[in-house]
Amino acid sequence: MKKFLAIYLGTTERLARWEALPAAQQAEREKAGMAGWSKWAMDNVGSTVDGGGPLGKTKRIDPQGITDIRNPMAAYTIVEAESHQAAAQLFRNHPHFMLFPGDAVEVMECLPIPGM
Repeated sequence: MKKFLAIYLGTTERLARWEALPAAQQAEREKAGMAGWSKWAMDNVGSTVDGGGPLGKTKRIDPQGITDIRNPMAAYTIVEAESHQAAAQLFRNHPHFMLFPGDAVEVMECLPIPGM
């Protein structure tokens, strides 16, 4: 089995639309979203290596120094699957973007370090 890193993405535009909803509608969608996410987690427990979690603020480190930045990364999960396509299939219709204001999930293979 190969390991894959899934990054949950969300833009400020989509979050702004969520925040513009009436509080009762936000609460209803949040409740449905958490139920959906819990179901997804239970349905995929055999494939999940690290359930991950939300990501905090970002610092960029480069030759010029350390800078506070924004990016669309919101959370992560690590899964195992036979192929990249199989890993991607795990996230079809995920609550992150079907119920919550997330935009997408990107999945990439965790490759071995060359020469090790």
